Amino acid sequence: MKIGASTERMTDEAGIAVEDRPRSTDLSGAAVEVRVPASAGNLGAGFDCFGLALQLYLTVRVTIEPQSLQPCRMRSRGEGYGTALSPTADNLILRAMALAAEKQGLTLPPICIDAENEIPLGSGLGSSAAAIIAGISLSAALCDREISNDLVLRHATELEGHSDNVAASLLGGFVVACTGDDGSVIAVKKYWPRDIKVIVVSPHATLETVRARAALSPLVSHADAVHNVQRAALFTAALEEHRYDLLWEATRDRLHQERRESLVPGLADALATPRRPGLLGLALSGAGPSILALAQDHFDELGMVIAQCFHKHGIETTVRLLDVDDSGRQIKRV
Repeated sequence: MKIGASTERMTDEAGIAVEDRPRSTDLSGAAVEVRVPASAGNLGAGFDCFGLALQLYLTVRVTIEPQSLQPCRMRSRGEGYGTALSPTADNLILRAMALAAEKQGLTLPPICIDAENEIPLGSGLGSSAAAIIAGISLSAALCDREISNDLVLRHATELEGHSDNVAASLLGGFVVACTGDDGSVIAVKKYWPRDIKVIVVSPHATLETVRARAALSPLVSHADAVHNVQRAALFTAALEEHRYDLLWEATRDRLHQERRESLVPGLADALATPRRPGLLGLALSGAGPSILALAQDHFDELGMVIAQCFHKHGIETTVRLLDVDDSGRQIKRV
């Protein structure tokens, strides 16, 4: 779906056609800015359930341009420049803004979007979730409407297809999410210890979520399902009881990682990294191909060891040491 000029004659809540409504100079230059963190989904056994917000951000400022003849102008910087953040691409920020406005029966004014993105695209770090949360939040703010977190999550999950990343990007911290049969989303923010850092090793190879999900089996065995349920429960218990020695076992997975590890050379070796000093847990970040390591020390050494798994296949990497973002989406008028 591409967002462009609409050929439909839109009306506001009073039934006045937008193009017939007197333009107010008071709106000119009015702007809203939102900052949304990256996120890592799954964390091993918590498939489509666990999300962790990370201190890497998408920042989007939207300015109302009431005199513009274009529905949207866009500028972008950083990761994804000229691709997913361009005005002619299948742009998730615009799609999310349009969906939220449609759901609320609102009409967006002509706007200019200025996006600065630190989140690499197609790397399993929630770039699409951040764009969706940003778009929904901006749409409501521009139209001067309050929108509950429950409704944001419902709309965002409808676009994203799963709730773990969008919940973490919205709420911040470590989030456990569940999608109901009616499409509603339950999300609970849990404790995350400040002394556990996140090492993210991103190979310079993108992996589209659609392709990564296509690699999964539609059916799983009873034994594999039980294995993951046990370890997902163990993960939250280990954090709550400060039993960080249990996180290694708690991040073991049988539902998705093994089926995805062949999609990028080096993934299998990275996921098979043996336990080392400072390394608490290891998992694929979301659908990949980034590898996420939970650690308390030896950060540089651990990053180099994991990165080498890709280097020996001729694939360069970016290694990031990140803290967990505890604030989630931040929005302000500027």
